[in-house]
Amino acid sequence: MATTPVSPAARGAHRAARLEDAIHALLERRLRRRGWDLTLIPYTGYGAPGWVRVMARVLLGRPEPRPRRTKKVRGWRSFATLPVKHAPVVIEAGGKRHEVQADRSGFVDEVVPTDLEPGWTSVRLHSGESEPVDAPVRIVDPRVRFGIISDIDDTVMVTALPRPMLAAWNTFVLDEHARASVAGMAVLYERLVTAHPGAPVLYLSTGAWNVAPTLRRFLSRHLYPAGPLLLTDWGPTPERWFRNGREHKRASLARLAEEFPQIRWLLVGDDGQHDHEIYAEFAAQHPDSVAAVAIRRLSPTQAVLAGNLPAPAGETSRTAGPGGRRWLSAPDGAGLAHLLREAELL
Repeated sequence: MATTPVSPAARGAHRAARLEDAIHALLERRLRRRGWDLTLIPYTGYGAPGWVRVMARVLLGRPEPRPRRTKKVRGWRSFATLPVKHAPVVIEAGGKRHEVQADRSGFVDEVVPTDLEPGWTSVRLHSGESEPVDAPVRIVDPRVRFGIISDIDDTVMVTALPRPMLAAWNTFVLDEHARASVAGMAVLYERLVTAHPGAPVLYLSTGAWNVAPTLRRFLSRHLYPAGPLLLTDWGPTPERWFRNGREHKRASLARLAEEFPQIRWLLVGDDGQHDHEIYAEFAAQHPDSVAAVAIRRLSPTQAVLAGNLPAPAGETSRTAGPGGRRWLSAPDGAGLAHLLREAELL
């Protein structure tokens, strides 16, 4: 019986990645026999005149999804998917056609040359016999000099990370409509984009791409400004058991500084994970790319749940870190808005 040849890269992959690939191959054969076919999940991209970054995922889906009998959407459903590795994908942008290939996780992340007008637009994607889908993209005007990069967990959405059991409960079990927004943050972001017309808002998180549709609905439901999500993949890599969330954030920040050298970013995070450290490193390496750092301070209860000591009460504003950049700290959006006004950024 003929066997599928194994590439040298696959032979050298981490055993967890090889096991995952074998399981996916078995499931894909069975699901295709049941009539499942390719489906494309588009993600919001971004770019500037001359180029656009397009992101999407190729998955196997039912030919005719069954209608839901309940309005509850449990988090685990986002992970009950099967990616199609190395699927060919066609990107149509600005009247030009680009042929690319998904990676081993079915993920497409490509920068393609195109000349689109600043503002919101879309590009079209399709793969094989799948239905074409439109991926929204934000084209940043070269004249824009201010932007926002925001964490998600415990910055705009109450998550109680990184305690593993609470994180698992919030991610896999909790109904997505039960997730709470951090007080005042949506209003703050809306005021910032009003004060800085054309400012892009990007949401940077260590969360998996599986939850991107859930996060997009959450942000829209709570009236946060629309913007691309910069997430990471779920599961093992060819080199290790799990992806490194900190490295994902560092690499994403460095990439944005290179792609938009004219923009000074307001970096927004919280004190429950490692945002202080990551933002400080970025400010040291790219001082001209940082307008200020705004840290949402967790409440005593949230800090304990996240595995930290409670921070002192009261709002604080301090100048610290590389380049004398403003470092602001407050427990909610209203407190940060007050400090941003003092820093003449709002």
